[in-house]
Amino acid sequence: MLARKDVPTSYHLSVTVDDFLQGVTLVTRGRDLFHATHLHRLLQALLGYPAPDYHHHGLLTNDRGERLAKRDKAVSLRSLRESGRTPAEVRAMAGFA
Repeated sequence: MLARKDVPTSYHLSVTVDDFLQGVTLVTRGRDLFHATHLHRLLQALLGYPAPDYHHHGLLTNDRGERLAKRDKAVSLRSLRESGRTPAEVRAMAGFA
């Protein structure tokens, strides 16, 4: 079953098809989206698409431990650079220290 009220089916299908049409070979996203990978792999198999490689990184969080998100108007990489954060500090924020 691909469609359920609690699963955004059109999003998952659109992402899968869009990635294929653009020739995406590496998907890098936060660990909060790890759960969607199995559904995307299933759709890729059903559609006969090659599977890209996946990498899920730790989430960047603020001082209160809340994840940084555009929809919340969170700080951006650009603003982190402009505020003087070094690449090493940003990698450490993502758990790559």
